[in-house]
Amino acid sequence: MKKRVLIIEDDRHIAEGLQLNLSMQGYEVQVAPDGLTGLRRWEEWRPQLIVLDIMLPGLDGLDVLQNIRLEDERLPVLILSAKAMDEDKIKGLALGVDDYLTKPFNLEEFLLRVKRLLTRYAWEEHHEGDGDFAPIGPSYGFGKNSINFVTHTAQGTSGPLALTGIEEKLLKLFIVNRGKPISRRQLIEMVWGYDGSIRTRTVDNFIVRFRKYFEEDPKHPVYFKTCRSVGYVFDH
Repeated sequence: MKKRVLIIEDDRHIAEGLQLNLSMQGYEVQVAPDGLTGLRRWEEWRPQLIVLDIMLPGLDGLDVLQNIRLEDERLPVLILSAKAMDEDKIKGLALGVDDYLTKPFNLEEFLLRVKRLLTRYAWEEHHEGDGDFAPIGPSYGFGKNSINFVTHTAQGTSGPLALTGIEEKLLKLFIVNRGKPISRRQLIEMVWGYDGSIRTRTVDNFIVRFRKYFEEDPKHPVYFKTCRSVGYVFDH
Protein backbone atom coordinates (compact mmCIF):
# COMPACT_ATOMS: atom_id res chain seq x y z
CA MET A 1 0.00 0.00 0.00
CA LYS A 2 1.15 3.53 -0.75
CA LYS A 3 2.14 5.61 2.24
CA ARG A 4 -0.20 8.56 2.81
CA VAL A 5 1.14 12.11 3.19
CA LEU A 6 -1.03 15.09 4.08
CA ILE A 7 0.27 18.55 3.15
CA ILE A 8 -1.26 21.44 5.13
CA GLU A 9 -0.06 24.51 3.26
CA ASP A 10 -1.87 27.68 2.16
CA ASP A 11 0.61 28.60 -0.60
CA ARG A 12 -0.94 26.85 -3.60
CA HIS A 13 2.25 26.78 -5.67
CA ILE A 14 4.31 25.22 -2.88
CA ALA A 15 1.56 22.72 -2.06
CA GLU A 16 1.13 21.65 -5.69
CA GLY A 17 4.89 21.33 -6.17
CA LEU A 18 5.26 19.16 -3.08
CA GLN A 19 2.24 17.07 -4.04
CA LEU A 20 3.69 16.43 -7.51
CA ASN A 21 7.15 15.48 -6.25
CA LEU A 22 5.84 13.25 -3.46
CA SER A 23 3.47 11.53 -5.88
CA MET A 24 6.42 10.87 -8.20
CA GLN A 25 8.13 9.15 -5.26
CA GLY A 26 5.19 6.77 -4.98
CA TYR A 27 3.30 8.38 -2.09
CA GLU A 28 -0.44 9.03 -1.94
CA VAL A 29 -0.84 12.75 -1.24
CA GLN A 30 -3.63 15.08 -0.22
CA VAL A 31 -3.48 18.86 0.29
CA ALA A 32 -5.35 21.07 2.78
CA PRO A 33 -5.20 24.88 2.33
CA ASP A 34 -5.82 25.82 5.99
CA GLY A 35 -5.60 24.48 9.53
CA LEU A 36 -9.22 23.49 10.04
CA THR A 37 -9.42 21.65 6.73
CA GLY A 38 -6.14 19.97 7.62
CA LEU A 39 -7.51 18.70 10.91
CA ARG A 40 -10.61 17.30 9.22
CA ARG A 41 -8.53 15.57 6.54
CA TRP A 42 -6.26 14.10 9.23
CA GLU A 43 -9.24 12.75 11.17
CA GLU A 44 -10.92 11.31 8.06
CA TRP A 45 -7.92 10.07 6.05
CA ARG A 46 -5.41 9.17 8.79
CA PRO A 47 -2.16 9.85 6.91
CA GLN A 48 1.19 8.40 7.97
CA LEU A 49 2.96 11.78 7.73
CA ILE A 50 1.91 15.42 7.89
CA VAL A 51 3.84 18.23 6.21
CA LEU A 52 2.72 21.35 8.05
CA ASP A 53 3.13 25.07 7.48
CA ILE A 54 3.03 27.30 10.59
CA MET A 55 1.49 30.47 9.19
CA LEU A 56 -1.94 29.27 8.09
CA PRO A 57 -5.24 31.14 7.81
CA GLY A 58 -7.60 30.56 10.74
CA LEU A 59 -6.04 27.91 12.94
CA ASP A 60 -2.24 28.19 12.73
CA GLY A 61 0.13 25.28 12.32
CA LEU A 62 1.20 25.03 15.95
CA ASP A 63 -2.44 24.84 17.07
CA VAL A 64 -2.98 22.10 14.49
CA LEU A 65 0.07 20.25 15.82
CA GLN A 66 -1.08 20.54 19.42
CA ASN A 67 -4.55 19.28 18.51
CA ILE A 68 -3.08 16.24 16.77
CA ARG A 69 -0.75 15.49 19.68
CA LEU A 70 -3.72 15.32 22.04
CA GLU A 71 -4.78 12.14 20.23
CA ASP A 72 -1.69 10.84 18.45
CA GLU A 73 1.79 11.19 19.93
CA ARG A 74 3.55 9.14 17.25
CA LEU A 75 2.37 10.49 13.90
CA PRO A 76 5.39 12.13 12.19
CA VAL A 77 4.97 15.85 11.58
CA LEU A 78 7.42 17.80 9.43
CA ILE A 79 7.12 21.56 9.68
CA LEU A 80 7.93 23.76 6.71
CA SER A 81 8.06 27.40 7.72
CA ALA A 82 9.44 30.78 6.79
CA LYS A 83 10.00 31.30 10.53
CA ALA A 84 13.70 30.55 11.03
CA MET A 85 14.21 31.94 14.54
CA ASP A 86 15.45 29.49 17.16
CA GLU A 87 12.50 30.32 19.43
CA ASP A 88 10.05 29.24 16.71
CA LYS A 89 11.85 25.93 16.25
CA ILE A 90 12.00 25.36 20.01
CA LYS A 91 8.27 26.04 20.34
CA GLY A 92 7.53 23.55 17.59
CA LEU A 93 9.79 20.91 19.11
CA ALA A 94 8.22 21.45 22.54
CA LEU A 95 4.78 20.75 21.05
CA GLY A 96 5.97 17.50 19.50
CA VAL A 97 7.16 18.23 15.95
CA ASP A 98 9.50 15.57 14.53
CA ASP A 99 11.43 17.67 12.01
CA TYR A 100 11.68 21.32 10.98
CA LEU A 101 12.72 22.81 7.62
CA THR A 102 12.83 26.53 6.92
CA LYS A 103 11.74 28.03 3.62
CA PRO A 104 13.28 28.16 1.08
CA PHE A 105 14.43 24.55 1.30
CA ASN A 106 16.23 22.02 -0.88
CA LEU A 107 13.75 19.62 -2.50
CA GLU A 108 16.10 16.64 -2.36
CA GLU A 109 16.70 17.23 1.35
CA PHE A 110 12.94 17.49 1.92
CA LEU A 111 12.31 14.17 0.16
CA LEU A 112 15.04 12.46 2.18
CA ARG A 113 13.56 13.75 5.44
CA VAL A 114 10.11 12.53 4.42
CA LYS A 115 11.52 9.09 3.63
CA ARG A 116 13.37 8.95 6.97
CA LEU A 117 10.29 9.93 8.99
CA LEU A 118 8.06 7.40 7.23
CA THR A 119 10.64 4.64 7.67
CA ARG A 120 10.92 5.37 11.39
CA TYR A 121 7.14 5.47 11.77
CA ALA A 122 6.76 2.11 10.03
CA TRP A 123 9.43 0.62 12.29
CA GLU A 124 7.74 1.94 15.44
CA GLU A 125 4.36 0.57 14.34
CA HIS A 126 5.95 -2.82 13.70
CA HIS A 127 7.59 -2.83 17.14
CA GLU A 128 4.58 -1.47 19.03
CA GLY A 129 4.28 -3.24 22.35
CA ASP A 130 8.01 -3.93 22.67
CA GLY A 131 8.20 -1.39 25.48
CA ASP A 132 10.41 1.32 23.99
CA PHE A 133 7.55 2.99 22.17
CA ALA A 134 4.66 2.49 24.58
CA PRO A 135 2.12 5.35 24.51
CA ILE A 136 3.05 8.20 26.85
CA GLY A 137 0.73 9.12 29.70
CA PRO A 138 -2.09 6.56 29.63
CA SER A 139 -3.19 7.92 33.01
CA TYR A 140 -2.93 11.15 34.96
CA GLY A 141 -3.48 11.94 38.62
CA PHE A 142 -4.02 15.17 40.53
CA GLY A 143 -5.04 15.44 44.16
CA LYS A 144 -7.39 12.56 44.94
CA ASN A 145 -8.44 12.36 41.29
CA SER A 146 -7.21 10.10 38.50
CA ILE A 147 -7.93 9.87 34.77
CA ASN A 148 -7.41 6.77 32.65
CA PHE A 149 -7.21 7.64 28.95
CA VAL A 150 -7.09 3.97 27.97
CA THR A 151 -10.38 2.97 29.59
CA HIS A 152 -11.91 6.46 29.12
CA THR A 153 -12.79 6.63 32.79
CA ALA A 154 -11.89 8.76 35.80
CA GLN A 155 -12.06 8.63 39.56
CA GLY A 156 -13.37 11.91 40.89
CA THR A 157 -14.40 13.27 44.26
CA SER A 158 -17.87 11.77 43.86
CA GLY A 159 -16.72 8.37 42.59
CA PRO A 160 -16.03 6.65 39.25
CA LEU A 161 -16.87 8.44 36.00
CA ALA A 162 -17.24 7.53 32.33
CA LEU A 163 -15.75 10.26 30.15
CA THR A 164 -17.09 11.41 26.80
CA GLY A 165 -14.79 12.10 23.85
CA ILE A 166 -15.11 15.87 24.26
CA GLU A 167 -14.41 15.65 27.99
CA GLU A 168 -11.26 13.63 27.32
CA LYS A 169 -10.04 16.07 24.69
CA LEU A 170 -10.62 19.06 26.97
CA LEU A 171 -8.87 17.33 29.88
CA LYS A 172 -5.86 16.46 27.71
CA LEU A 173 -5.65 20.05 26.49
CA PHE A 174 -5.68 21.37 30.06
CA ILE A 175 -3.09 18.82 31.21
CA VAL A 176 -0.73 19.62 28.32
CA ASN A 177 -1.07 23.33 29.16
CA ARG A 178 -1.19 23.01 32.96
CA GLY A 179 -0.42 26.29 34.63
CA LYS A 180 -1.09 28.27 31.43
CA PRO A 181 -4.30 30.27 30.94
CA ILE A 182 -6.31 29.19 27.89
CA SER A 183 -8.95 31.45 26.39
CA ARG A 184 -12.45 30.26 25.60
CA ARG A 185 -11.80 30.94 21.93
CA GLN A 186 -8.68 28.75 21.99
CA LEU A 187 -10.61 25.95 23.68
CA ILE A 188 -13.35 26.13 21.06
CA GLU A 189 -10.82 26.14 18.19
CA MET A 190 -8.79 23.25 19.57
CA VAL A 191 -11.62 20.98 20.73
CA TRP A 192 -14.51 21.76 18.40
CA GLY A 193 -12.53 22.99 15.38
CA TYR A 194 -14.01 26.51 15.74
CA ASP A 195 -17.49 25.33 14.83
CA GLY A 196 -19.72 28.38 14.47
CA SER A 197 -22.51 26.59 16.33
CA ILE A 198 -20.40 26.31 19.48
CA ARG A 199 -20.78 29.20 21.90
CA THR A 200 -18.44 30.25 24.67
CA ARG A 201 -21.12 29.23 27.16
CA THR A 202 -20.56 25.64 26.04
CA VAL A 203 -17.01 25.80 27.40
CA ASP A 204 -18.26 27.27 30.67
CA ASN A 205 -20.70 24.39 31.04
CA PHE A 206 -17.93 21.83 30.66
CA ILE A 207 -15.86 23.63 33.30
CA VAL A 208 -18.82 23.51 35.67
CA ARG A 209 -19.01 19.77 34.99
CA PHE A 210 -15.27 19.26 35.66
CA ARG A 211 -15.55 21.11 38.95
CA LYS A 212 -18.37 18.81 40.02
CA TYR A 213 -16.28 15.82 38.99
CA PHE A 214 -12.91 16.76 40.49
CA GLU A 215 -13.18 19.59 43.03
CA GLU A 216 -13.80 19.07 46.74
CA ASP A 217 -15.67 22.38 46.74
CA PRO A 218 -16.87 23.27 43.21
CA LYS A 219 -17.65 26.84 44.29
CA HIS A 220 -14.03 27.35 45.33
CA PRO A 221 -12.05 25.40 42.69
CA VAL A 222 -8.44 24.42 43.27
CA TYR A 223 -7.69 22.85 39.89
CA PHE A 224 -10.02 24.32 37.25
CA LYS A 225 -9.71 28.04 37.89
CA THR A 226 -11.21 31.01 36.11
CA CYS A 227 -8.88 33.64 34.65
CA ARG A 228 -10.98 36.76 34.60
CA SER A 229 -11.46 38.22 31.08
CA VAL A 230 -9.26 35.44 29.64
CA GLY A 231 -10.64 31.96 30.16
CA TYR A 232 -9.48 29.09 32.35
CA VAL A 233 -6.33 27.52 33.75
CA PHE A 234 -5.69 24.01 35.05
CA ASP A 235 -3.54 24.54 38.14
CA HIS A 236 -1.62 21.43 39.14
